[in-house]
Amino acid sequence: MMEHLNMQSMDKVAANVAKIRELFPNCVTERINNEGKLEHAIDFDMLKQELSDHVVDGLQERYQFTWPDKRKAILAANAPINKTLRPCREESVDFDNTENLYIEGDNLEVLKLLRENYLGEVKMIYIDPPYNTGNDFVYEDDFKQKASEYIENSCQVDEKGKRLVANTESNGRFHTDWLNMMYPRLKVAKDLLDKDEGVIFISIDDNEVDNLRKICDEIFGENNFIANFPWRKRTAKSDVPSGISQDFENILCYSRGSKFFASIAGKERKYYVSTDFPDKPWRIHDLTKQTTASERPNSYFTIINPKNGDKYPANPNATWRITEDTFEKYCKENRIVFPGDYNFLNISKPVFRYWKEDDIKKAGKNFGRVAVSTKLDEGIGMSQDGTKEIQNIFDYKIFSYPKPVNLLKFLLQIINSEECLILDFFSGSATTAHAVMQLNAEDGGKRKFIMVQLPEVCDENSEAYKAGYKNICEIGKERIRRAGKKIKEENPLTTQYLDIGFRVLKCDSSNMEDVYFTPKDYMDKQQSLFVDNIKKDRSDEDLLFDAMLKLDTPLSSKIEKINIAGKTVYNVAQGHLMACFDKNVTDEVITAIAKEMPSYFVMRDSSQADDSVAINLEQIFNTYSPQTVRRVL
Repeated sequence: MMEHLNMQSMDKVAANVAKIRELFPNCVTERINNEGKLEHAIDFDMLKQELSDHVVDGLQERYQFTWPDKRKAILAANAPINKTLRPCREESVDFDNTENLYIEGDNLEVLKLLRENYLGEVKMIYIDPPYNTGNDFVYEDDFKQKASEYIENSCQVDEKGKRLVANTESNGRFHTDWLNMMYPRLKVAKDLLDKDEGVIFISIDDNEVDNLRKICDEIFGENNFIANFPWRKRTAKSDVPSGISQDFENILCYSRGSKFFASIAGKERKYYVSTDFPDKPWRIHDLTKQTTASERPNSYFTIINPKNGDKYPANPNATWRITEDTFEKYCKENRIVFPGDYNFLNISKPVFRYWKEDDIKKAGKNFGRVAVSTKLDEGIGMSQDGTKEIQNIFDYKIFSYPKPVNLLKFLLQIINSEECLILDFFSGSATTAHAVMQLNAEDGGKRKFIMVQLPEVCDENSEAYKAGYKNICEIGKERIRRAGKKIKEENPLTTQYLDIGFRVLKCDSSNMEDVYFTPKDYMDKQQSLFVDNIKKDRSDEDLLFDAMLKLDTPLSSKIEKINIAGKTVYNVAQGHLMACFDKNVTDEVITAIAKEMPSYFVMRDSSQADDSVAINLEQIFNTYSPQTVRRVL
């Protein structure tokens, strides 16, 4: 980010403001200049905060949306954490072959861990966060500590170890706590979206929709607001205090960049093939427009057929789409079709001709599709449909108010991408994962999902707890297992290669001992106790996935275990990353790995058989694979 700023010329103010707006939409505000005119300006105090690792004081009054601790929420989004993701094979499905991920942990921590590795890789995010009704739980982030303390424990627990708190209406920070929970998560999530076509859908009710709209305007830019889809969640209730049943929720849609375009399959257009243009299919369109003669005087004229002199005067309340000046040009280009030109057309006035090849070129991948209405089809379903779906899977109501699968399928369809990455970091009962698998089964798509969910404890009186599910993650994982199996059973001929698996990863403390991060806090004699700087309870696969996080390797990558000179070597993504964590690694092993020419190589610091291996490692790689990036844990 700083490189962009350093490359800007100081006298190109407008260009610089535009670039700042692209990087930090929340740092561009409105002000009255010396001439009394409204203009865009940089909020330098806010920009300082974005580029600072501590809270900056001294914000001036200006047009903005703010609340207590907002700057600390920004700090929460930007501060680094010492965490990792640990694989859990026993809870996964088809671990070695699947490209889907289910991640357990606080979503702010997980999003930060994914940020570098999946920067700009996600096509669509869908989230259904807490609605802040007075009964919902929100993620409690502790902002009472210094930045250094925050970095150590990532500010995710209070002094009692709580991660979730009930945000009751009696709380004086009712809206503030919700905003401080949502703001950093959305801010980090933005970085994961594809910068050109990435899009996020957020379900929310009326309690926080206005505040959500404001923070999304800041984070994504108000120019990237796409739509608000009203979703009908239930039929009208009569037993409501006001007498007005609030039957609709909102689905806010924002894009990351300017190239996102929503569309859905529509009726196929009718194209004609005529003898005069045998190789150029074409269609016709009405040549009139709903504008009056006074509104478009240049389009209020009489069209004369140059072939026979027939006249077609314009309607004073519906002028032509073209002007008198352009009529002759379009005639020469064969764009105007007159009555009688073709016996298979039943027209009484001139029409405009569009060539199919131009339609294809203009629409691109959206050819044959139509624009999306914010009025959702009734087939989308309501909350009761989501409840029935999960009851059909578990045989009883195990989760409250899940979204229906058809709603998520609709959102997946309108982004018009059958091979992309979908993220849901408030996964809940994993409806999004269910919808991805179902839609892939129907259209042969290869969409992949990443589900993120905090293991919130189920109430002991709930049906889920009585059935043996101790937390929401257990429900979500089991739903994916059962839904995937059911989809395959119902579609045996079309789901042979359908990916219904998922790798389970769990957010945990760093694999490294504390001395690795703060060696100055340990005396020399104490450091000698750490023969290995890696925690004793961490497996080789734990270290491998940590390396994948740090070295630009998708966590769903294919992993192959090979044996070289009696040592286990991991080959990830066909040589993108190779790693060996065994002890007593020799020059023979290093040479064999270097000859494979991986992009990255990782090993333990304590793995080297002797000091000569450490000395020879660089020389061996410089000989066989100088481009390989080498890292030692």
